[in-house]
Amino acid sequence: MKKFLLGCCISLLFFSCGKEATPDLDSGQKDQLVSKTEINQHIRTIMDRDGIYDWKHAPDAILYSAAMQSDSIFAIGYRTAVTDDLEKNIHLIDINSPKWMDTRNEILDIILKNEQKLNSETTLLDLLPYGYPEDLPSMEVRITNPTTISILREMDEIRYLESISYVLAPDNAIERSSSGCGAGPNYNLNSADYTTITPGTKRSWHHATSNLPSAWNNTTGSGVTVAIIDTGLSDNQDNLGSQFNSGYSSGRFVQRYSTKYSGAWWWKSLDPPHDQCGHGTQMAGLATAPRSNDGNAVGVAYNSNLIGIRAVEDVFISSGNEKRGVRDALILAGNRGDVKVISMSLGTPFSSGTVKDGVYYAYNRGKMILAAAGTSFSWSSGFGVIFPATMSQTVAVTGVKDSNTMIKCDVCHSGSKVDFVMVMQRSVSTSRNALTLVPANSNQPTYVSGSSAATASVAGIAALIYASHPGASRSQVFDAMKVQANFYPGKNSNFGWGIIDANDAVNMSF
Repeated sequence: MKKFLLGCCISLLFFSCGKEATPDLDSGQKDQLVSKTEINQHIRTIMDRDGIYDWKHAPDAILYSAAMQSDSIFAIGYRTAVTDDLEKNIHLIDINSPKWMDTRNEILDIILKNEQKLNSETTLLDLLPYGYPEDLPSMEVRITNPTTISILREMDEIRYLESISYVLAPDNAIERSSSGCGAGPNYNLNSADYTTITPGTKRSWHHATSNLPSAWNNTTGSGVTVAIIDTGLSDNQDNLGSQFNSGYSSGRFVQRYSTKYSGAWWWKSLDPPHDQCGHGTQMAGLATAPRSNDGNAVGVAYNSNLIGIRAVEDVFISSGNEKRGVRDALILAGNRGDVKVISMSLGTPFSSGTVKDGVYYAYNRGKMILAAAGTSFSWSSGFGVIFPATMSQTVAVTGVKDSNTMIKCDVCHSGSKVDFVMVMQRSVSTSRNALTLVPANSNQPTYVSGSSAATASVAGIAALIYASHPGASRSQVFDAMKVQANFYPGKNSNFGWGIIDANDAVNMSF
């Protein structure tokens, strides 16, 4: 997975590309600022205690300072005074109804009046870099008056108030930006790591560890759409394009979308759906690559439909644009009746109300949302399960080695929030992992590992179960996965229900 985690060297962790410049502040505002060193120490302390950082723990001065030392933009989630069970009903809210508009306008009026104390010419348009909310009761607002923070946090109507773009800067941004991206064809694949099957495709060795070859005798995923929320799909890889229907894969579709914007205000622009990292292409390949005749790697659900949504620049959800991108991707997938499975091989150690709202929305629409437990790289150390895999609405997945005992893969995270695992790595070698497509127009696959790869593979298994049980509910499919996993009826403290037997799961009666 591309960007993740921290641990004892958390200061290496967070990086945000293309952030807005720190706003100009007057002397009075500058006197209110807490130093970045103090902010970072506060964040480390909470993470050491809780694992995930939530801005609700920040004192007013730290929350204000974090925003002022990034882009001065705050994410605000709001509710009406009579809102009940918003998490369960967020998909039903009409934010343009009078009661919701009144609440929104009350909040904006408070912010505007306080901003005008600093600059009398400030207007609402100056405070809304991304415009008014369209779908959910949340908005991004520019706030520079520290008094506003304490006022808003006292209001019952405020669900969350967060600095949307503050991150801890790494010492080596080049290393961070390359993690998880740019994989090319591997011409040194170990012959023991794949089996050539008809009509001429490579079946990754890790498929057998979940009994997938037998499951394919029952279903190959037809009629189910899998949404991959990631870095997009490559325009060059023809197995996600003109050859998506080839060999034993037919009658299905692949579609590309983008919810990732760059910039704000008048320079805001929607990024193209083309994968410029490579991670999204690899994950889509693991889940749905065709069973073609070109010698490439086949996916788990090789007859399922695919929609690839570019929501992030890489798999660490850091900037405000990426958080909005993930939220909007979840709304997009949530609103599609054909989508049954959403796979997110991305995350962050920062909790985000913006992302949570998207998860609630898609979950309430009945989608099964799988999220990666976390993957470490050379610039990060071991850590627990990351957000949003920590949410109860997501299915957390990590990777393990092909060992007689359950051992996590070298770069994988584990913990009590994990629901399932997938074998991803050979015990004898850290470099021999699952096989998947590459972004280039090549029929030579490559190795990929981590909880990212495990998540996309388990998403494929979920698609197979949905396809073998048309009309099944999310809870029925999850129960099939759980009951047919190797730890059931117990649950392991680090690896959840364990490895799913895909064949038993697709053949289970319910």
